[in-house]
Amino acid sequence: MKILLASSESVPFCKTGGLADVVGALGQRLGAAGHDVCLFLPKYRAVEAEPLQGGKSYSLKIPVGGRTLEARLRYMQWRSVSAYFIDYPPFFDREGLYGVEGKDHPDNDLRFILFCRGVLEGTKAVGFRPDVVHAHDWQTGLLAAYLRRHYAADEFFSGTSSVFTVHNMAYQGNFPRAALAAAGLEERDFTPDGVEYYGQVSFLKAGLVFSDVLTTVSPTYAREIQESGERGFGMEGLLRRRSADLFGVLNGLDTDAWNPTADPNLPRRYRAADALAGKAACKRELLRECGLPDDGKPLIGVVSRLDHQKGLDLAAKALETRLGRCRVAAVGTGDPAIHELLSALARRHPESVHFHAGFDDAFAHRVYAASDLFLMPSRFEPCGLGQMIAMRYGAIPVVSRTGGLADTVFEREDGARGANGLLSAPGDCEDLGRALDRALGAFADDGRRRSLMEAAMSASFSWEAPARRYLELYAAAAGRRQTA
Repeated sequence: MKILLASSESVPFCKTGGLADVVGALGQRLGAAGHDVCLFLPKYRAVEAEPLQGGKSYSLKIPVGGRTLEARLRYMQWRSVSAYFIDYPPFFDREGLYGVEGKDHPDNDLRFILFCRGVLEGTKAVGFRPDVVHAHDWQTGLLAAYLRRHYAADEFFSGTSSVFTVHNMAYQGNFPRAALAAAGLEERDFTPDGVEYYGQVSFLKAGLVFSDVLTTVSPTYAREIQESGERGFGMEGLLRRRSADLFGVLNGLDTDAWNPTADPNLPRRYRAADALAGKAACKRELLRECGLPDDGKPLIGVVSRLDHQKGLDLAAKALETRLGRCRVAAVGTGDPAIHELLSALARRHPESVHFHAGFDDAFAHRVYAASDLFLMPSRFEPCGLGQMIAMRYGAIPVVSRTGGLADTVFEREDGARGANGLLSAPGDCEDLGRALDRALGAFADDGRRRSLMEAAMSASFSWEAPARRYLELYAAAAGRRQTA
């Protein structure tokens, strides 16, 4: 199958969050399985130019807002994936993928209009006729609209269907009405059944309306975003109307990058059979590194983007009254208010809390390996990778019962499925406190602790099953396109 993946970020080229991990891992899995995979990305300043110099380069003429802009399409082979980069320096040669210091670039609409049109013009330029275009998040939402509106009669795309994956409904790409003309769409598209969203043009909604198949990143999140405005962010009605075309596919995990038996960042590597000893060695070193006492109390790890979604304000409140019974190592970057909240907690309790401001990948690996418990109290969580990583490293997850967290963490035995963590109601500080109490109690019970650890480390989060499911959905998208 010829598969075109389009995304605004992907490891190892450019990353702000989990989207990059998912796209990169999925592409490699599909390519390794023998499919012809092309990945299209913007050529940001952050993308190293040197590997692109020896590759092929193509000239593109891309219509944007009544103008024709000239860009370059740069190529490199990345293992089993052909990677192409839309190179237009006025839009992409700048600091920050989407913005700087928490403020979006004011021309993000034009930037990703050019990117989406460039993807389709680019695939024609290189002669890659995709069976399916798999687009990810609002930055690529216009691709399906263009296939329906501008390229419907183009023989090159006559066999092309579209799949659109929403990684987080909170990020919608909403722009003033002027973006409609800039995108080359018509007034007939600016309706509640089209791309209009409370008087604005929504690139996310374009993907939801025009794509043949819709997916999101866990089965529970697929249900949640249809049930309430709190999760659907005003698009729950549209999602319910398209429920027959909407599927939840739980993300996989890059099990090579996250592997305690081979992780070069750890002071001691370990496997499930010697996890208690291995984690104890990692914990001793991390406590020393963080200046926390090694007194046998459980270490609670937090690795997170600092955002209201992640519930860390609730965590700080619930933890503060329990710091006599545990130690905390947290790492993250993001919202300045949450940054200060965690910094203040560490200042008040320097003997119990270490906060590592900013993101440090190697340090994050060491936190996962050292932690006895891993805290992820999200108000909502489409999928979540942190809880999967934590379980792979033998840290018992304490998470909210929402989205992908509810699909991967189980507190009670359920047939063949063993309990592997602790759950609390999302957004409920008191219930989070009760879950922490149960977790601290489980740590003190050697049998219970060992049982939870073994169940956590035995979970399988490889990309094999998700990739197989996406291939099924690509085939379903082709059927839906033919029917349409």
